Amino acid sequence: MTKRLCTFVMCLSCAMLTFAQKKYSKKQIEKFKSEANALIETDKKMAQVMVDKIFSFAELGFQEEESSKYLTGVLQENGFEIEHSLSGIPTSWFAKWSNGEGPVIALGSDVDCIPKASQYPGVAYHKPIVDGAPGHGEGHNAGIPLNIMSALAVKEIMEKENIGGTLILWPGIAEELVAAKAWYVRDGLFDDIDMCIFTHVGNNLGVSYGPTRGTGLISVEYSFEGEAAHSAGSPWRGRSALDAAELMNIAWNYKREHLHPLKRSHSIFTDAGDQPNVVPSKAAIWFYFRDIKYEGIMEMYALANDMAKGAALMTGTTMSSKVLGTAWPRHYNKVIAETMYDNIKQVGLPQWSEADQTLAKAVQTEVGSEKIEGLPMELDPLGLPVEEPVSGGSDDIGDISWKVPTVTMRFPSNIPGLQGHHWSNAIAMATPIAHKGVVAGAKAEAMTIVDFLTKPELLEGAWDYFKNVQQKETTYKPMIAETDMPPIYLNTDKQGQFREELQKYYYDETKYDSYLEQLGVEYPTVKE
Repeated sequence: MTKRLCTFVMCLSCAMLTFAQKKYSKKQIEKFKSEANALIETDKKMAQVMVDKIFSFAELGFQEEESSKYLTGVLQENGFEIEHSLSGIPTSWFAKWSNGEGPVIALGSDVDCIPKASQYPGVAYHKPIVDGAPGHGEGHNAGIPLNIMSALAVKEIMEKENIGGTLILWPGIAEELVAAKAWYVRDGLFDDIDMCIFTHVGNNLGVSYGPTRGTGLISVEYSFEGEAAHSAGSPWRGRSALDAAELMNIAWNYKREHLHPLKRSHSIFTDAGDQPNVVPSKAAIWFYFRDIKYEGIMEMYALANDMAKGAALMTGTTMSSKVLGTAWPRHYNKVIAETMYDNIKQVGLPQWSEADQTLAKAVQTEVGSEKIEGLPMELDPLGLPVEEPVSGGSDDIGDISWKVPTVTMRFPSNIPGLQGHHWSNAIAMATPIAHKGVVAGAKAEAMTIVDFLTKPELLEGAWDYFKNVQQKETTYKPMIAETDMPPIYLNTDKQGQFREELQKYYYDETKYDSYLEQLGVEYPTVKE
């Protein structure tokens, strides 16, 4: 056992011994939860302001400068100690507040947005705020505000009732590039954390446990280098790096026919030369390789490496590769999920207004959703482990889920039936739909934090599941090496192109009650 692991086990045992000495009755615990909910309800204006503010910044992965500055400012004003630029990522941070011995609970969520997804909120058709600019077409503007709401409510109760424990808030930087959380794990940021609650926008209030639907992935860029020449005057003297990149792309496309249906792969050219009359001396292609299991991901990666080498041999070029991000397949903790779901049932879904439902149905109609049913009126059941694996998206919270007991709570701030990573997914994200969903999610999260602070047997059970069920047949192996650095240069040009224009639309809460008011949007705005 390593020294670090010994320290971790000692800290965990110490926390549990402390809490074994101080017992809380069921009545006391329910009182703490009620107080937390009341505090969140009272401060819901704060949730609206934070959600709208982050929406207006519209920052891509690794460029979340304004978002991180604003969120850490809120936390610092409320007594949290901030550590910046972790794992070599300038926009990363961890915010910590402690009330002495007790469980160390981490609350995380993502903060980056989507390219070309700029959209007026509350408008049920495509209307960019800044044409071609980034926008929150995933809804990552809402998760950290939710975590702040729940943390501040629980913090007040911990101080008042002298409940021991530590709260840590952190952002999933560049989640759309899956390029931060594996570095957090590699660099030991979760070594002394007892459990993690992650939050992600959805269209219902729910949680699941066990292996979940979706995939893990490795993100790799293959670069080729050849020799430039005049494309008309002496093309025979050139060795085209673009030919190599295209050949690799063709080879992988032929391979797709023979991939298992649960696998996914996609690519873009990141460098295709400079101009047609110059044989490209440099070119690059960027792949995501996805599978439901780590072994399948690494198998695809090995195949792609061979194809890249072959493409270089065929064209007389040289090849290099760089890992830009990774995400392990996710596995969520049963004890945390079951505890959280009991609280979710107490909170229930928000009360949607007629305006909320009108907007939702109009957006569903606009994008051709299969069902035009508006916002959900009933909670989804507790998500159970998938019996038959289902392919799909990835999230680098998977790496953290293999480091400490973890769940992802989805909260109802978006509209069902949309395609995702699209301007339509931004429409609800600075409207009463998003604000209500954040408040509901904050209540369920706060209640769950209270449970784990006051019932030491729950944390003990969560670790028992983690060690004896989750890790029984699977061992976490990082896909990044010690020498791999996060690609913090990504999106610099894309954000820089639009930042000055976007600044004109940053939300000013001192002048306007809501972002809708600042933009002059009548809620909802739908086609006649």
